[in-house]
Amino acid sequence: MSDVAIFSESFQIPADTQGVELNILRKCIDKNLTYSAEKTVLMVHGATYSSGSLYDTPVQGASFMDHLATAGFDVYAVDIRGYGGSTRPIELQQPALANAPLGRTEVAVRDFTSAANFVLRTRNLEQLNVFGMSWGGTVAAVYAAKNGVKVRRLGLLAPQWLSNKPIPIDSGGALGAWRVVNMDAAKQHWLSSAPVAKRDGLIPVGAFESWAANSLRYESDESLRAQNSFKSGNGPIQDIRDYWIAGKPYYDPADIEVPLILIHGEWDIDVTIELAKEWFLQAKASPEKRWLEIGEATHMLLLEKNRMHAIDALIKFFE
Repeated sequence: MSDVAIFSESFQIPADTQGVELNILRKCIDKNLTYSAEKTVLMVHGATYSSGSLYDTPVQGASFMDHLATAGFDVYAVDIRGYGGSTRPIELQQPALANAPLGRTEVAVRDFTSAANFVLRTRNLEQLNVFGMSWGGTVAAVYAAKNGVKVRRLGLLAPQWLSNKPIPIDSGGALGAWRVVNMDAAKQHWLSSAPVAKRDGLIPVGAFESWAANSLRYESDESLRAQNSFKSGNGPIQDIRDYWIAGKPYYDPADIEVPLILIHGEWDIDVTIELAKEWFLQAKASPEKRWLEIGEATHMLLLEKNRMHAIDALIKFFE
């Protein structure tokens, strides 16, 4: 990656709920440039980690957002309420079992819509490119299905789909508003996806430590941070139970009528290749669709040794 200076800013915009603000991270080469729809991207995170955690953790000197910015894109990443720098609902400060699962997909789609409307309005655009991974793939895909006229191209990394097997993120039992996520346990799960002989070197040196710090930075509970842990809402897990493992699609991929690319890692145990294939086959209305399978990669491939295969493909697809 070249030594190009990257402009970075983080700001708050109002959600559609009074008192709720959404954190948006922006990166580009020059904030004063006028970027076209082809060069504008809005991203949304998955069920557990914020956009800053997933998309702006530097790996060997540059994050996913850095690579896109260096390629000439105006890149935005939104945190759904309850994640990252967005408003933290009061339920996160109360006992988990005192409230229903926090952060349902319907709310996330509304928050993403607020972010998209903001970018389109302030940049004077009619369309933009959209990207999401895992649960964020559901959010981005639902937005594209409902707002196709505003979406130029859609990028998805391991989007959720129907499953007749347990989903690893759901450990079972009663669901309260939130759960505790431990970064050391997260690393063990991450590495367990790969064959034992291939685990060394999968995560570049320093990448996990940077990712952990980025994931923990917004946790307000100091004792949790000291345990390398943070709170994450259980709404996405409730939706897994209500939709994905219940055989009830949350939306129909056939309603997506924009060009799309699906990226997937061969060692992904969170969204298996069978699920990704079935989703891809259901997206029958897209005028141009591509599948990119990354060898020796897991669900977290954007932070792994083979990440550039996915990043380069996404850059070319959006361009």
